[in-house]
Order: sequence, then C-alpha cells, then structure tokens
Amino acid sequence: MNFHGFYKSTLLDYPKHLAATVFSGGCNMRCPFCHNASLVLRPHTQPEIPQEEILNYLRKRKNILEGVCITGGEPTIYPDLPLFISQIKEIGLKVKLDTNGTNPAVIKRLTEQNLIDYIAMDIKNSPEKYALTSGNSAIPIDNINESISLILSGKTDYEFRTTIVGELHTQADMESIGNWIRGAKAYYLQSYTDSGDVIYPGFTSPDKETLYRYKEILSAYVEFVDIRGAV
Repeated sequence: MNFHGFYKSTLLDYPKHLAATVFSGGCNMRCPFCHNASLVLRPHTQPEIPQEEILNYLRKRKNILEGVCITGGEPTIYPDLPLFISQIKEIGLKVKLDTNGTNPAVIKRLTEQNLIDYIAMDIKNSPEKYALTSGNSAIPIDNINESISLILSGKTDYEFRTTIVGELHTQADMESIGNWIRGAKAYYLQSYTDSGDVIYPGFTSPDKETLYRYKEILSAYVEFVDIRGAV
C-alpha cells in the first residue's frame, strides 16, 4: 500500500479509542468537495511513508495505542489491504476502516475474516444524486447498495456518515438516505469545511438550523443520529 499521511496519536478518528491514523493515496471517486485533493488527485507528489516504518512504530506503541484507523483516499483500492491489516492485528491492535463502499467484495472479506473491528462508510448523497456528488458516473450504485446491506447485516461495529454541503444536499436527499439505510445503528452528519485543498473550491457549509433539521429527519429512520464537528 502507498501511504502519504500518518497521525501517530488521535482520539478523534476511532470512536472511544486512542489510535494512530494512516492515509492511503488515491481514490476511485472525485467528490468535488473532497478536502484531500492532493492525496486523491496527486498522491505521487506527496511524501510516501514506508509501510514498515508504520508497523515498527505501532509495535513500539502497542501498549499505549488501542487501534489504527485506515483512511484515505480509498484504502480498498489496494489488493494488499488485507495483508496490511493482518500485520496490524498480529501486533494486537484494533482496526477501523474508512471506506466509500465501492468495493463490497473487500468489505465482505475483511468482515468475514474478522480483520476489522469498526467500519465507517461514507454515504455521499441520495442514490439519485450519487454520480453528481461522487464525481464519478461510472460508480455502480449496486456496489454501494451491496456494501450498505453487508454492513447492516453483519456483526462488525459500524457507522454511516455524510459530509453535508450547502449546494449538494437537500431535505429530500435526507429523506431518501434515511429510507436507504433504514434500521442503521449510527449515522453522523459532518458539516463541510473548506480545507484549502478542495478538488473544486467554492462550496459552502450548511447553517446550524439546516443540520439540526436534517438530524431530526434522519432520526425517524436511524437508531442514533448526531452531528460531528463544529456547527
């Protein structure tokens, strides 16, 4: 795997755990509001962190850290992801995977082999607006559907989440998403913020009232809904 970012300690990325976070380069989506444009579009321009360097650090800190969050980019585009996770598990740490859900076969393998302890899947938008919001009209919506079903029916702890963008998300979209993931255990709304490294700058954050209205709508479908980050 190609890694271009490494947070050695965080309490934010893996709920209720002190974790390290690694960032893989590259992605099969081009979400226009993506805040990691360099990582997604130009990973070769970013310093690469050797995998063995990451594993050596984790071995040294295994009695302090509780887990590792693997994010991106999109980690599931790498065929050697299961091997990397296996090496982390051998150290004795929990693993959280962040994914866009485009590779359900990878999710199925990782969950069936008990290689991940927590999975966070991004729901980009309602099914009708997925191509627009993901920036890739070739993404099969069937793959997203399958990943959602695998997560909902599986035993691995999980959350769904959506970055809310003023220009891309509406109340009707929230109703549609709610029906799509009906019965889910946890769903988080995250307010868009311009990181300065956005694929297409110019989007705006939703106001506080909009976020809380969306939360109320989704609470009719999902067991636990919350707003993550500043509002």
